[in-house]
Amino acid sequence: MTNSNMNPKVDEFLRKADQWKEEFEKLRNIILDCELTEEYKWMKPCYTFDGKNIVLIHGFKEYCALLFHKGALLKDSQGILIQQTENVQAARQIRFTNVQEINDLEPILKDYIREAIEIEKAGLEVEKKTEFELPEELQSKFNEMPELKTAFEGLTPGRQRAYFLYFSKAKKSKTRVSRIEKYTQQILNGKGLND
Repeated sequence: MTNSNMNPKVDEFLRKADQWKEEFEKLRNIILDCELTEEYKWMKPCYTFDGKNIVLIHGFKEYCALLFHKGALLKDSQGILIQQTENVQAARQIRFTNVQEINDLEPILKDYIREAIEIEKAGLEVEKKTEFELPEELQSKFNEMPELKTAFEGLTPGRQRAYFLYFSKAKKSKTRVSRIEKYTQQILNGKGLND
């Protein structure tokens, strides 16, 4: 099957997948049926609408999952969305342990994806609770590198907090800048301070 929305980096990702390969391929087909653009971000297949992240596919040891970036806004009529940790404010997962579960849920998954697209079209945002002040050095780095801001926002709140604290603790601006420089690549790789 070739679909103009398919991304060669995702083909590569699937070729290399030693776990959840069949599940990933099934999820990919379901998502592509919903007219989303396939991208490869944070080392995972990610699906966007008008450049906005809608859903990504990721695998863990115990399960693979669809992650809805604004899952907290979905109605979740089936009660299948999972909040990974209490710190995750916006994203929600639907988890699978075999391809049969995905097949059984296919029409529901498509409904959820379409609803997520509607949420994006309506410009709805998840109210985020922020309890930290952004160091201005980090803000200016975000302005200079928007992809860093995206990667940072993709981190778990716990990882974000660890970075905030570490960057903010430095008394001198110069030290804050050098700490931010030192960890830029790590943040872009989706890693926390201690990963």
